Amino acid sequence: MTSHPSGHRTEWPVGVRAEEQRLSELRCGLARNPALPISLVDQLIASGDPSALLELAERDDLSADQIHRLARLGDAQVVIRMLDRGLLPPAEVDRFDPQVVIAMADIAPVPGDWAWRVAANADPAIRGALAATTYLSADVVAALADDPELEVVAEAARSPKITEALAERFAAHSHISVRRALACNEHAPARIIVALAEGRVPAAQLCAACDGSGHWLAESWSCDGMHQDALHDLDYALTLNPRTPAETVSRFAAHPSTYVRWQLAIRTDLPQQNYRTLAQDPAPGIRGDVAANPAIGEELIRAMADDPSYDVRRRLAHNPAIPLDVLACLALSAKIGPTLLPRIAAATPAEISELAASTVPAIRMLVAERHDLASHIVDQLAGNRDAKVLKSLATNPALSEAQLQTMVAAHGPRVAARVASNPSCPAELLMQLARQSPPVHKALRRIAEHPNAPAEALLVCLADEQARRIAASHPVLPVAAIIPLLTDADVDVAAAAAANPSLPEPVMHDLAAAA
Repeated sequence: MTSHPSGHRTEWPVGVRAEEQRLSELRCGLARNPALPISLVDQLIASGDPSALLELAERDDLSADQIHRLARLGDAQVVIRMLDRGLLPPAEVDRFDPQVVIAMADIAPVPGDWAWRVAANADPAIRGALAATTYLSADVVAALADDPELEVVAEAARSPKITEALAERFAAHSHISVRRALACNEHAPARIIVALAEGRVPAAQLCAACDGSGHWLAESWSCDGMHQDALHDLDYALTLNPRTPAETVSRFAAHPSTYVRWQLAIRTDLPQQNYRTLAQDPAPGIRGDVAANPAIGEELIRAMADDPSYDVRRRLAHNPAIPLDVLACLALSAKIGPTLLPRIAAATPAEISELAASTVPAIRMLVAERHDLASHIVDQLAGNRDAKVLKSLATNPALSEAQLQTMVAAHGPRVAARVASNPSCPAELLMQLARQSPPVHKALRRIAEHPNAPAEALLVCLADEQARRIAASHPVLPVAAIIPLLTDADVDVAAAAAANPSLPEPVMHDLAAAA
């Protein structure tokens, strides 16, 4: 598709459109290539391809001149990305664009005339996005608080620049949507948030279910004039806000709304009685969040270890405050899997020694996930015969080649992917894993991204659909294999090949010229 000065667009034939898309993907691959010469960076900037320019905005080797040219030629998304990454200081943005101004206002104050221009934009979504930004001046926020569009007013109620006077206005607003937005605002005065929570404000007149706006919430909410669903949603917002005191939200432990109780379950400032109430909730998800909450006491942790839900017990195992004896019991039934639990990560050397000597494989498996184990513990665990223990241990970089070989010889496919993920896995073993028959697809993906992978193993990875996309950008892949991938039927593979730093510079130039 192309544009003419008149503004009319010409549609390319389908085949041409597909080829143009492919060329754009190749330009994006080149833009990601860490070995891309400066001259080609300049050429890609000059191409004006929006996708390639956005990829270039991710580079860390751009000169100041290239950054400024990207800002001039790129669209708003390019400028916003460079602002977010700190490549482009807000003060150096020299063109007005509403989306860019909104992004700038979340980083630093913006020129006043630009802020007012965006505040007067015809699109309420633009005005609303500006209203909630971090560095918007208080006078612009106040103006947006009087906007004729409810959505803009609600966004102003979320503003970090909210004043006490504005917060009082929003708390008494006739529409619950505005009050709900205020309830989420961590910068609102606590006394006003408490007044909102305790209903010490004038009764609201409208909600999304009864205001006649056709809001999507009206499809799932009902209103008989009491705005019950909207008020429940307001309570939910209050539990979200850490500025809402614990004593205020603690009365929500038996709230009729599941969502309110669920959000309450993750707060860490409640009285223990609230957690005990929530631990008996009929919703397993709520009990699971309570189980994982580090603020619950040991008494409740021990009680929840008998919860009938497998997921609740699994979540309890992730609680950093769990006693080791409770964790050891859970290891037998909770199917925790290969993950480093917080309590294991914090275990003392003496505790680690005791756990590593356990007769229960599931307990030794938990210890094996730590990568900072003493060498004698690593050797002790490597001598295990249990596949689960060895699978957890397999990614430990302290393992020797002989120990990794022993694991593979004993358990093959069960440990292959984890061994291939080990940063110390040698090239010879990676080659051996790549040649396993039948192939272990997950292992091939790990091999394809491993820095020690030899060329021969990467060539094997090319036969696997997912590993092929990863291997195509590996710098050890032979040039003779990279170049044909540039025309691969899978455009993701072709783009990955274009991003390969081993791609010869003349080929990069040819590719840039063709693209």
